[in-house]
Amino acid sequence: MKHTRFALTLALLLSHALAAFALPKHSPVPGGVAVVDLGPAGQTVPTARWGEQGLAVVREGGHWFALFGIPLDTLPGDLEIAVFFGPTVALRQIPVRIKNYPEQRLTIKDKRKVEPSPEDLARIEREKEVTDAIKRRFSAPAPDTGFTQPAAGPLSSRFGLRRIFNGQPRNPHAGLDVAAGTGTPVKAPADGVVALTGDYFFNGNTVFIDHGQGLITAYMHLSRVDVRAGQVVKRGEALGAIGATGRATGPHLHWAVILNNTPVDPELFLARP
Repeated sequence: MKHTRFALTLALLLSHALAAFALPKHSPVPGGVAVVDLGPAGQTVPTARWGEQGLAVVREGGHWFALFGIPLDTLPGDLEIAVFFGPTVALRQIPVRIKNYPEQRLTIKDKRKVEPSPEDLARIEREKEVTDAIKRRFSAPAPDTGFTQPAAGPLSSRFGLRRIFNGQPRNPHAGLDVAAGTGTPVKAPADGVVALTGDYFFNGNTVFIDHGQGLITAYMHLSRVDVRAGQVVKRGEALGAIGATGRATGPHLHWAVILNNTPVDPELFLARP
């Protein structure tokens, strides 16, 4: 009997530990994720919004949590989200802390990737309209937010780096790079649906996955793509292989995580020991 009680207690503790790892790390900074406890989980499933933008709400450890991706250009101070329990509305204040990201200088041999031609600029604008629409998607399923690293290899360029290409300032690094050789498999970090694939001017061969409720991931600079739009993928299923297509200084995976139409730090979603 004692052994049975011990086994049950151990299983409960392990389940609680695993559940804790399923949520992203709470990091209320520009480019981070605020994990907001909405209270005990009951029969009413809450929803949450930031302005007109829906937020992911997940159930974990007997509580509801709203996941709020904070834009990189946010200044320190309070942001407000609205939480709806049926007809009842509650406002929550999210104090955003300051975070300074380091600078990274890169040299691109293909100057066209730094100073695009008018034809390239037209292509870039067309591609941006398509990819922006994907990033705005908000599908019904609750996402699994405990990600595994999508490719084997050391993490190189981190999220948020202020990037300078050939001496010219450009947008901050809105993803996480995994350094590995061409052909290294890229795998889905969690279940989802392939929202889009394509070959883009800056991003090269790219796969977008919709994990549900505004959580989208993207895999860029691939040497090949092994999935198609609309395909259901499971954690660990092959998406393609690492390459150096698009604007890249060498073979690597650029992995982006978009939450409520906002790029956030992918490392916050990786399971922690």
